Amino acid sequence: MVSSKRFKLLFCALGIFVCYFYCGMLHEKITRGQYGDEKNPEKFTYMFTLVFFQCIVNYLFAKTIFLTVFKQGEDTTPKSYYAIAALTYLLAMVCTNMALRFVSYPTQVIGKAGKPIPVMILGVLLGNKVYPVRKCLFVFLVVIGVALFMYKDGSPMKKSTEGQSVFGEVLLLLALTMDGITSAVEERMRAEYNSKSGHMMLNMNLWAAVLSGSVTIVSGELFDFIQFLHRYPYISWYIAMFAIAGACGQYFIFLTIVEYGPLRCSIITTTRKFFTVLGSILIFGNALTNRQWLGTFTVFAGLFLDSMYGRDKSSKKNTVK
Repeated sequence: MVSSKRFKLLFCALGIFVCYFYCGMLHEKITRGQYGDEKNPEKFTYMFTLVFFQCIVNYLFAKTIFLTVFKQGEDTTPKSYYAIAALTYLLAMVCTNMALRFVSYPTQVIGKAGKPIPVMILGVLLGNKVYPVRKCLFVFLVVIGVALFMYKDGSPMKKSTEGQSVFGEVLLLLALTMDGITSAVEERMRAEYNSKSGHMMLNMNLWAAVLSGSVTIVSGELFDFIQFLHRYPYISWYIAMFAIAGACGQYFIFLTIVEYGPLRCSIITTTRKFFTVLGSILIFGNALTNRQWLGTFTVFAGLFLDSMYGRDKSSKKNTVK
């Protein structure tokens, strides 16, 4: 029985590693790849369309899984909560995708690893949460690591390149802010309506698909994207595999949380992010300086310590609804 449970945990961990590693490599290939010849190079700029397909696949996958394998009962959460959470969830994904046009994938992963920072701040402001000192210290360690990684050296650099890098980092900051708001809204849904994770995944992806689909049609991006596919039909395979790998990764994360709890899931996801950074460096040649390596190890040390010792210790003040 014990060996069977360990094997299942190993299977879940392997599923998370493989799905998100593959998803991450495809993400970088799609958004940072150069299309066409050297004389007329093109970049992939259809971020709302990419998110739209991702949300559609996530929704269909969640609908299939949670109606067959994981049944969580009736959902009493108001649609307005899902719509608000989906909007911030959508904006976070779009900003993250756009940032990859200006920064490397390791920079994106390290920047997004700072998610606990806005989550804590907005948890205090919107959710009346109180965090223990040691959790604050672990998150501060993440802040130091991100600062070390993002710090610009005094070496000569073209102003245009530096400006693009800064713009990408601003987009990552906006994505983190949206992640923090999303987490605060999700906490409120759990507190007020005991919302289940399966219902959240299903409804948030549905609303995000509706919102992103509307933007792509109104802005004309969808039609430009279709023309792009006609010029480079092979990218449709990358996008399909990217969306499917992301949906499968979400399934393994949900399965791990249900079977083994959020602690082990957090440790697994933190570890896989580190190996995704290594994969990006080895496959795409995104070299890091010694200072950035130090920042990387500092960030993941803070995340790992927070996973091990910083959870389930927070409490709430008396909330006035």
